[in-house]
Amino acid sequence: MSTVPHPGFGAFAKQHREFFDALSTEGWEPVAGYAGVEQKLLSGRLDHAGRSGALTRLSRWAPGAFVAEAVVHDWCEEVFLISGSLRIGNPDDLDSSEFLPAGSYACRPAQVLHGPFFTEGGCLMIEFNYYPPTPSTRQERLP
Repeated sequence: MSTVPHPGFGAFAKQHREFFDALSTEGWEPVAGYAGVEQKLLSGRLDHAGRSGALTRLSRWAPGAFVAEAVVHDWCEEVFLISGSLRIGNPDDLDSSEFLPAGSYACRPAQVLHGPFFTEGGCLMIEFNYYPPTPSTRQERLP
């Protein structure tokens, strides 16, 4: 597999990859600061210093995993819950939490506070994270 970004992806700087087994046991790594949460990077990367790039990853949460505090970040994020379920809220207050079944989807711009989250039985999500391309400063000439 080439690690050189394909020019067809423009500012997102992703590599061209054909079909592969994204659910294989290889390539999973813990997400720092989130016990019971693992990720598998599928394509791309984020350049936080340059506020550019795009990243696609799988996120696997073990039963009982949780993110205790709401989070906010400076990139856009789309999340699709493939299997299992997730809840927004606190595991100590189940009645006040919002249940998200498989098939749930979120699309949020940068700087949107979200969470806290927890899962009772575990879940698998695909996430698309990206910095939006900078709008062109070129002005189009009118006829």
